[in-house]
Amino acid sequence: MESIKTTEQFNTLIQQPKEVIIKFYATWCPDCTRMDMFIGDILEEYKNIDWYQINKDDFPEIAEKYQVMGIPSLLIFKNGEKLGHLHSANAKTPEQVQAFLSEKL
Repeated sequence: MESIKTTEQFNTLIQQPKEVIIKFYATWCPDCTRMDMFIGDILEEYKNIDWYQINKDDFPEIAEKYQVMGIPSLLIFKNGEKLGHLHSANAKTPEQVQAFLSEKL
């Protein structure tokens, strides 16, 4: 999963005409570490989708704009529109993540 380094990069990625998934995380977050343990299999299953990650602490204005209150959070964008948001409370197991992706993609 490629890391987003600039606000401009984020804005360009979410404008794509296909779905893009962005994981918001923080280095101090234990639930983010837990997600990292199982996300690899999900990335493989959804390899036709572009996945990126952004550190919420480095880009608080982006997190606020898209209402990312808890981490990890997965957001789906297409053509600049947020199509889905899996909040941290519902992103603790592979089954929760897969159910979200099945519903939104």
